[in-house]
Amino acid sequence: MRVVISIGGSVLAPDLAHERVEDHAAAIERLSDAGCEIGAVVGGGGVAREYIHTARSLGANEIELDDIGIDVTRLNARLLIAALDGRAAPSPAKSYEEAGEAMRRDDVAVMGGVVAGQTTDAVSAALAEYTDADLLLYATSVPGVFSADPNENPDAEHYEQMTASELVDVIADIEMAAGSSAPVDLLAAKLIERSGVRSIVLDGTDPERIVDAVLYGEHDGTDIIPDGTDDEMTYWVQE
Repeated sequence: MRVVISIGGSVLAPDLAHERVEDHAAAIERLSDAGCEIGAVVGGGGVAREYIHTARSLGANEIELDDIGIDVTRLNARLLIAALDGRAAPSPAKSYEEAGEAMRRDDVAVMGGVVAGQTTDAVSAALAEYTDADLLLYATSVPGVFSADPNENPDAEHYEQMTASELVDVIADIEMAAGSSAPVDLLAAKLIERSGVRSIVLDGTDPERIVDAVLYGEHDGTDIIPDGTDDEMTYWVQE
């Protein structure tokens, strides 16, 4: 089973505590030991936002700000690589080809951002499409996809299951609301729709939830079912 796991920077290292990074690395190691080929994409989180805020105040343009954000995602990726203790390729992949080759070698491929203008949400979806992954999992700080930003609207509806096209529509509506934040961005949602990869969005602050979702299909997040396919997602069950 080939799995791409997107780990938000605010999930992996919100305060740069090594214990959280070690716990997520241990979860990835468990999946690898169970026979999964793993690609992990790491976000920048609050650290990236702080650097971008300072650089913007210093007059950096948007492309320069994106490049700073990419640099931070790759630093976070290096933390995860260090915690994986030889199971990962020794440096963050800078292209989908490099990540795919690492996965074919049975290394854990770890990467951050790739190009300006593209978030790690989209990188994760693109890597899943490039490697023909069986599952794409977003480990976020929110428990799935909602009809609106739950931080802004306490009455937002939580979706247990939806199609990829429904995901695109929901994310587009959320992104149009000023100040709202979606669990994945619109480009990522469109890539998921195009590729037809089965996806999960869940609260990944406890990495055990990632393991349970991948190995057993057990989670409290949102299942995203490719349009026109059977919603019986049994391929992940381990004997």
